[in-house]
Amino acid sequence: MTKFAPFLVFLLLPFLVISQTELPLYDGPVPNSKDVPNEETSEVRPDGILVISKVSVPTLTVYQAEKPNGKAIIICPGGGYWILAAGHEGHDVAKEFAKRGVTAFVLKYRLPNGATMVDKSIGPLQDAQRAIQMVRENAEKWNVDPNQIGIMGFSAGGHLASTAGTQFHREVIDNPNKTSLRPDFLVLIYPVITFDPVVGHSGSSKNLIGERPSQGMINLYSNDKQVSAETPPSYLVHSKDDPVKIENTFLFVEALKQHGVPYGTTIYASGGHGYGMVNKTSEVRWMDELEKWMGAL
Repeated sequence: MTKFAPFLVFLLLPFLVISQTELPLYDGPVPNSKDVPNEETSEVRPDGILVISKVSVPTLTVYQAEKPNGKAIIICPGGGYWILAAGHEGHDVAKEFAKRGVTAFVLKYRLPNGATMVDKSIGPLQDAQRAIQMVRENAEKWNVDPNQIGIMGFSAGGHLASTAGTQFHREVIDNPNKTSLRPDFLVLIYPVITFDPVVGHSGSSKNLIGERPSQGMINLYSNDKQVSAETPPSYLVHSKDDPVKIENTFLFVEALKQHGVPYGTTIYASGGHGYGMVNKTSEVRWMDELEKWMGAL
């Protein structure tokens, strides 16, 4: 190694890693928030999973694509509306998208909590809508086509993404520029879709809408019931042995069919839940299948 090599490595380092920037989600005060201390914590668990808890100050981390193809995706990690599995269901996924030409945004959304929010049931949706608004209004800056902005989520993050994708007319943020809050496509990975107690995930439901929600609230947040002809094209991934029942995906797909909305799926025979990008029980990589599907949009 020459005496100049360390200097050259230093110069080249920014080009060897994917550019990323964490930004505050809101320009001013976070809406629907109470004036309480920020008690957010993060840890890497023994299994290597990065977990963020008690999120009350949302952010958006930008992963600029190496060779942008114009598409963008906002990623909502899972965690039952209790924590965020922000590594293997967030930042790791964003890095992979960026390698494939898609500019990715990891949404650190607020976790519903009556101690930090006036109305905890709308807090995560506010953040998802604001993320769509922010990316669309800054599309040129990030080399993004404003008509190619998707949102994806894992598990409860899939519930949030499907809420954003089916309830975009229910604006829960200020939108002075009348920016479209409709995502252009959805990607739902082992998603919670319904809050029907027979099929749904009780933990996600309880954390978002409480222990004894009205039937109206259950219906509102059962997103298979909110699908319309305006719902964006959707891609879903699920395993048949998932404890978050695969009926969640089947209900959503059936609703998409009924309304003539294009969709794609990767259905695994096994794999359980929470595997992120790689289901080790199969040689099929859903990211590869998704990339083909997105290329046809």
